[in-house]
Amino acid sequence: MSGHTGHGDASDPSELARRLGVVVDPELLELALTHRSFAYENGGLPHNERLEFLGDSILGQAVTVMLYSENPLLDEGELAKRRASLVSSVALAEVAHRIRLGSFIRLGKGEEQTGGRKKSSILADTVEAVIGAVYLDAGPEVATDLVLRLIRPLMETPDRFGASMDPKTSLQELAAGLGLGLPRYDVTDSGPDHSKRFRATVMVGGTGIATGDGSSKKHAEMAAALTAWTLLRDGSEGGSAAAADFAPPPPAID
Repeated sequence: MSGHTGHGDASDPSELARRLGVVVDPELLELALTHRSFAYENGGLPHNERLEFLGDSILGQAVTVMLYSENPLLDEGELAKRRASLVSSVALAEVAHRIRLGSFIRLGKGEEQTGGRKKSSILADTVEAVIGAVYLDAGPEVATDLVLRLIRPLMETPDRFGASMDPKTSLQELAAGLGLGLPRYDVTDSGPDHSKRFRATVMVGGTGIATGDGSSKKHAEMAAALTAWTLLRDGSEGGSAAAADFAPPPPAID
């Protein structure tokens, strides 16, 4: 990539390629990991938004074909609901956390200082950009295989679909069932008025157990609620007594 200025504080992209099990042109992968904030702070370098646009389409097609092929008894409405759940920003941010994508993103200093590596919107967009890069360099079959490997873990619990569509209600129901009372949300915002970012912390049983980021208060609360729902669900598999043992999720490795 012409005008290369190094990775900054980001990890080596080749490690991400190994982690994903794909072979992709290093410069194209670096482009997929370049957030616009980094590009603007380094003389107007190319950034990943075009690849994000492409990856969004590849992701949607792969998930649509998979759901159609594997669920012959589901009607169009249910298929659409499941697809929306699996390709949502909340779901893609969870994928990004699982593969520790945040450590590889090239961010501008401003985004770095405001926790950009952990922002759900940035993580989700970068997942799509990486998918787009793999499609361009390795072809549709490899890209589809990557999408399905990233998405299938999200499908391991059937109740995920309801939680992803309405995470705040699902969290409220689960917390009530565990005797933890109603969740409470604390929301802060940062940035100028025309591009504010919001961070929500959800309190369950008097403890802050998850955070979420978004471009609106609603989106931030939804992201926090889904993370909290996942933690409570996983921790309560051994019975409701496990609810007392919850701790905040570990921070992403940056």
